[in-house]
Amino acid sequence: MVNPVAQKALSDPTNLFRFEIVPESSDIVRLRLAGPLDAESVSRFWRPIERRLGKLRFRRLQIEAAEVSRWDSAGVAFLHLLRREAETRFQAEAQIEGLPPEWERSLEPPASTGPGGEKPAAEPAGLIGTIGHTTVSEAALAGDAIAFIGQLARGLGAAFHPRIFRPREFLRVFESAGVDALPIVSLISFLIGLVIAFESARPLATFGAQLFIANMIGLLMIREMGPIMTAILLAGRSGSAFAAELGTMKVNEELDALQTMGIDPIRFLVIQRIIAGVAVTPLLTIYSMFVGILGGILVMIGLGYPLEAIYHQMDSAVQMHDIWVGVSKAAVFGLLISASGCFLGLRTQQGPAAVGASATGAVVTGILLIVVADSVFSVILYLLNL
Repeated sequence: MVNPVAQKALSDPTNLFRFEIVPESSDIVRLRLAGPLDAESVSRFWRPIERRLGKLRFRRLQIEAAEVSRWDSAGVAFLHLLRREAETRFQAEAQIEGLPPEWERSLEPPASTGPGGEKPAAEPAGLIGTIGHTTVSEAALAGDAIAFIGQLARGLGAAFHPRIFRPREFLRVFESAGVDALPIVSLISFLIGLVIAFESARPLATFGAQLFIANMIGLLMIREMGPIMTAILLAGRSGSAFAAELGTMKVNEELDALQTMGIDPIRFLVIQRIIAGVAVTPLLTIYSMFVGILGGILVMIGLGYPLEAIYHQMDSAVQMHDIWVGVSKAAVFGLLISASGCFLGLRTQQGPAAVGASATGAVVTGILLIVVADSVFSVILYLLNL
């Protein structure tokens, strides 16, 4: 049974494509194709073929393409779409016969192979499969992290060698991560100082101890809030920027080009960012401490306390080792933020969303490492009675 549209096409000397749909049994339908299967014929006959197939019921669709005289990519895409429609819409198996050898591979279903060419075993479904897949992924991530730490330690050992250390790149990263962050650090730190002072004013007034707001502001901003808030802001700004920059270079194969030229990306790109992050975080933290304390002092002045009394109260509460604790935390936080951002940037996968995923992962990982490191600091300082 030849389709009327195809019969009409036979009379057209410029288009000799034709098709025939033959129901061989209740479960099998055969589709014969002949003539040029190109963009023109596909655009004209796709809808008629789809309508004819939609009126039939079948479990298997046999597509014969041995009589096709001319092919192009549109014809191969047509067969691919036809097979997908049969599998998804009609729940039927589709088989293609007579396809030229040069086009057979393009219609093969994508399947990754292992090192020996064998297909990997399918991932088990369900809770157990999810746990196993996550465990393997995290183990691979941990292995990459250990390797990155080793490479980083080796690179830092020769960081200041004239042939490795690049001062211009260091100053560029220092400026973008430090100087450009001053406005947001100033705003957040000042508001944190105001919030702490206002929130503690009423409870302390119950005991007539509002003067101790100075003690609280000094200790909190210097030992905890200053380093943590600065580090979180840098994780959002600098950590994500490091991951995005290196991730973009990875996607554009610039890192592969560096390795081809014999240049180690760790020493050429990562070391400068690590050193800049470690250097700029303590400086921003000291600035954050000062601005936060200033916000609390303004609240106390508004409550009627003289500046001299606030100063003496804060001087009696804050010791020199408290400042060293805050600065030491900031240096460690800067190392963790820079290292995590660079690490995730180097692990960026291919794809349009890969760079965004690396930047997001850098922020989340940086904040998590900050909280974990601060917890370790708290335990150690408590045991040392500092």
